[in-house]
Amino acid sequence: MNELNQSNEVLKKPQILLVDDEPGLRNAVKTFLEDEGFEITVAVDGEDGWEKAQQFFPDLIISDIMMPRCNGYSLLERIREDERLSGTPVIFLTAKGMTLDRTQGYLAGVDDYISKPFDPDELAARVKNVIKRQERLLKEAARFADTDVSKMAKQITEIRSMLTHNNSANPENEINIPSFTPREASVLQLVAEGLMNKEIARKLETSIRNVEKYVSRLFIKTSTSSRTELVRYALENHLVK
Repeated sequence: MNELNQSNEVLKKPQILLVDDEPGLRNAVKTFLEDEGFEITVAVDGEDGWEKAQQFFPDLIISDIMMPRCNGYSLLERIREDERLSGTPVIFLTAKGMTLDRTQGYLAGVDDYISKPFDPDELAARVKNVIKRQERLLKEAARFADTDVSKMAKQITEIRSMLTHNNSANPENEINIPSFTPREASVLQLVAEGLMNKEIARKLETSIRNVEKYVSRLFIKTSTSSRTELVRYALENHLVK
């Protein structure tokens, strides 16, 4: 039964939420991406997109910027502030040559942009690239999920001891500490306590996949690439107890 579930998970199509108020463009992009092997849900504007994003938690959101009721920037802000959706990749569709749109989008946390009108093959390539990048981050976050707990606990103890011995807090080497959502902070604390993803998921009453997303976001925000590095970073900067 487990093998069957794993097989179904592998075969599952990436789910994309397409948000655009132009029916012609929306239908054309939907048809093309479905032919490329994606499962597409459409939304007619940002407000509709926000409601649907909360219903099925897409693997990727493609959104126009200029839309009624809720534009792309407002939608992106809601996504990044929602703990369940904050790690979802977002691609903006922008008017050609609108450098300001691109800059503002990147500062707001967008993952990529595509200028309209665009080549369908370029759209497919960018979508696949963003999804693969997200999958790599999730795999990295999950890489230690089955690590021996005692081994991880020993590493954390050694890090704590070393930092205490060296009195590592050094005001001369201050760095900019990123801001964390309450859920990210909770996950960081539990990682520092040596808990694995499945244990964290149980404590926080969420799915292992959501925990993987939170850990991947922590890797990105702290520029770390493993749990050991993440714990060290958190302890050095007094982010955990």
